[in-house]
Amino acid sequence: MSLPFIIGLAAIAVIVYLVSEYNFFVSARTRIQASIQEIGNQLKRQAELIPNLESAAKGYLAHEKGIMQLIADARKLVASGKDASAKIAEFLPKLQVVVESNPELKGAEVVTRLMDELRDTSDKVMYARRTLIDLTADYNVKRVTFPTSIVANLFGFQAEKGLDTPTSGAHLQVSEEDVKSPKVSL
Repeated sequence: MSLPFIIGLAAIAVIVYLVSEYNFFVSARTRIQASIQEIGNQLKRQAELIPNLESAAKGYLAHEKGIMQLIADARKLVASGKDASAKIAEFLPKLQVVVESNPELKGAEVVTRLMDELRDTSDKVMYARRTLIDLTADYNVKRVTFPTSIVANLFGFQAEKGLDTPTSGAHLQVSEEDVKSPKVSL
């Protein structure tokens, strides 16, 4: 093999390496931005979903509380024994309508579903944050290690911050209210 041929192969190898590493930095930076957007997406989901689920669970539990109150009142009348038949006759139609329209009380299911959604939402936010942390770490490690640091400096790739405050950067459209963890009180 001639010297010019070897030099040509070396030059091609260097160019392929530079292009490959440049493409890594560009695609990693894009994935980091997408990951930040996914965090915003999950925080918005949390801000919209959890209050609605909480409201639905509260409404259902309040309805069941009414049913339980009717049943408790009927028991008290029966236990008192005095002139209970007239009062029971008054309660029975109300109780019958309520129980017939709701043959099963499902408050526990509603609360369990709410808890499952809370856990699922929290897991999705945590996963999105973890993804951002991992992508940023991979990018930043490669940016400072030899020989890829030469490529990073040659093309001006700067360190990525990773998880930053929710209001920094134009790529985020998440308000301070969206990032607060919702409080549930049933």
